[in-house]
Amino acid sequence: QVQLVESGGGLVQAGDSLSLSCVASGRTFSSYTMGWFRQAPGKEREFVEAISRYGAGIYYADSVEGRFTISRDNARNTMYLQMNKLKTEETAIYCCAANRYYSGSTQFRDYNYWGQGTQVTVSS
Repeated sequence: QVQLVESGGGLVQAGDSLSLSCVASGRTFSSYTMGWFRQAPGKEREFVEAISRYGAGIYYADSVEGRFTISRDNARNTMYLQMNKLKTEETAIYCCAANRYYSGSTQFRDYNYWGQGTQVTVSS
């Protein structure tokens, strides 16, 4: 079992940067592909980025290419999402998720464990 806790959300202006963190419980963090998803009000959950167990593989949505950077520190059981040049349409609840069997998956149904999420609000 893995428990995930996100932090770092907040209110920023369009064009600003924000960094999110996701801390995992347990001693097997490196066994999981980790991902970030987001869900805006009235919209479906959307894949953002994922990172393989040791960070060699990174997968991202086209919409965040060049602006968002995912990383992880297995020694600290922590994953990060650095978000630059944020857009108003990226206002959403951002959740981290863990997946043991599908490396590189962009599908939320492949992820077994989820955090509660952290709100990111981007104002114009």
